[in-house]
Amino acid sequence: MAECLKATAEAIERAGAAIREGRLAGFPTETVYGLGADATDDKAVASIFEAKGRPRFNPLIVHVADFAEAEKYCVFNAEAEKLARIFWPGGITLVLPRRADTPLSLLVSAGLDTVAIRVPAHETARALIKVAKRPLAAPSANPSGKVSPTCAAHVMEGLGSAPQLAFVLDGGPCPLGLESTVIGFPQGIPTLLRPGAVARDEIETVLGRPLMDADAARGEEGRASPGQLESHYAPGSPIRLNAREVAEDEVLLAFGPDAPDAKTSMNLSASGDLGQAAANLFAMLRALDAKAQGRRIAVMPIPMTGLGEAINDRLKRAAAPRESKG
Repeated sequence: MAECLKATAEAIERAGAAIREGRLAGFPTETVYGLGADATDDKAVASIFEAKGRPRFNPLIVHVADFAEAEKYCVFNAEAEKLARIFWPGGITLVLPRRADTPLSLLVSAGLDTVAIRVPAHETARALIKVAKRPLAAPSANPSGKVSPTCAAHVMEGLGSAPQLAFVLDGGPCPLGLESTVIGFPQGIPTLLRPGAVARDEIETVLGRPLMDADAARGEEGRASPGQLESHYAPGSPIRLNAREVAEDEVLLAFGPDAPDAKTSMNLSASGDLGQAAANLFAMLRALDAKAQGRRIAVMPIPMTGLGEAINDRLKRAAAPRESKG
């Protein structure tokens, strides 16, 4: 069983040492908890896939200390550099061409010639990168396809018994609670590969032009981003989206001030605040799943504006048929 440690300087040192030894460490970021390994160590990266039960064709995000380090591993175009300068450290991931001499494992790229990379803002994540002295390959710290973890207890619940996992650093709940936004550049065109913690309109304002949508991307770019499998972020209970009424055999994930009465319900944001809803999404899905006891989770409509695009993306994938895992 992994050790769950409060994210003190001593605990971060122990986790960093474990990563240098090729083991895994769970750690908080501003988005969700990550399952970190040395991104230059093939065996360590492979152990991420083993611990999560993750398909090998699903790439991983590499977390680095700053822009200068990111430049060692991938090639930035002008628009990618502009986004990095504005949004890093923070909740945006860029998918860029790998440098020919990069030491990053090919497994983090799932065999593609691109790498997904970001600079996290959370102080524990940044301290761990510094102490480990390695770029960290780090998908969300949960079994593949299941609800993402937003606190240390979620990580322990899902992966605590994984033999590859040495430590989980408890840095409290994730302030954003939604995975990073992923931007790629197929044919040089900035493309929203995965909506997330940074809203589309913020990115488009910086670029001065609209983002292409992921379904318009061609070839392998469509799988260059994590979180693109049809069924993903899924609780054990079935989900019904855009519910305006609640049946007797359902529990309710509500949104806004006009939620219908339900015996078992949780409200993402009673005031209709999309930022609050994003931060609560995964924790509330987990809590309702535990309470459902065979019932379905009914989910009220979420506006498609701002962070609502990312919330709806996660809910759509959570509600998708479960034949494939992500």
